Amino acid sequence: FPSVGNGYIEGKELENFFQELESARKGAGVDSKNDNLGDKMKEFMHKYDKNADGKIEMAELAQILPTEENFLLCFRQHVGSSSEFMEAWRRYDTDRSGYIEANELKGFLSDLLKKANRPYDEPKLQEYTQTILRMFDMNGDGKLGLSEMSR
Repeated sequence: FPSVGNGYIEGKELENFFQELESARKGAGVDSKNDNLGDKMKEFMHKYDKNADGKIEMAELAQILPTEENFLLCFRQHVGSSSEFMEAWRRYDTDRSGYIEANELKGFLSDLLKKANRPYDEPKLQEYTQTILRMFDMNGDGKLGLSEMSR
């Protein structure tokens, strides 16, 4: 939703976000008590706009997203540029196979979570590893190729 790439959602982007959120809620069968989008936006902003600047920053959005999206947001914030991505790729492809296998991915995710000051335990790390593989391992070989990981 931050189409400008400025790191937060505001104005028309925020309206579009709420419209899509409402559409998803209705599609999931969530009954809405209040049909006024403006009132819902005010309530949402009051609850999640922690610094009250009228914008939803990525860190604020991360607090409300499901685990997978929250984690992907964390990844995006800490490996932003293509050069940082390639540096990370070379660092974690420890056997230089051209793939990030599950154990290498687990090491990458562990370091990423530490860098982001996100608490985790071994079962959570395993869950994140499997989630990333499930989401991005397009050919189902249990490892990520460069094209899969760059997605």
